[in-house]
Amino acid sequence: MNGNILKALSSKTRVEMLKLLMHRLYHVSGLAKALGISVPVAAKHVRILENAGLVERKKFGKTHVLTVNREKLYEAMETFSEDYEIEMEKGASILDALKEVAGIGIKKIGDKEFIASIDNETGFYVYEVNGKSPDMPINEYKMEKGGEIEIRRLVPVLKKRIRVKVKGSARAKSEDRDKK
Repeated sequence: MNGNILKALSSKTRVEMLKLLMHRLYHVSGLAKALGISVPVAAKHVRILENAGLVERKKFGKTHVLTVNREKLYEAMETFSEDYEIEMEKGASILDALKEVAGIGIKKIGDKEFIASIDNETGFYVYEVNGKSPDMPINEYKMEKGGEIEIRRLVPVLKKRIRVKVKGSARAKSEDRDKK
């Protein structure tokens, strides 16, 4: 990861810009308005993000809009992952390999085993072998030749929040009374 990315992520304003751009395209003036800053200040921050490769411009005629380069952002985050090298017997399972690495918690559900935590961080984890996602549990996938196992935590990203009120429920009636 180059220093430009760290510099780009060191500003709260630029991080807020990235958050906005994760949801939709913006023109520089739209970003400025959304963040309550001047257009020249927004343009300066955008240039830093562009130089780091985190933001790209798309041209629609004479109009320029900005979008996040998600791949570059994810690549930057991979810098903080840990790498291990282990030696296994042919036919060993992914589970056997993971048992050789400290900090990986396994959970058994029925006859299948899944990654439940890494370094005590519980969550949903998926694994890939040589860049492909096998459709079987870690205890069933057998390593027939060397390769690379990657474990990714599925981070819960809030996309929508929906509050549901059920008509006729005691809570809905109580809330209606409180409004009056």
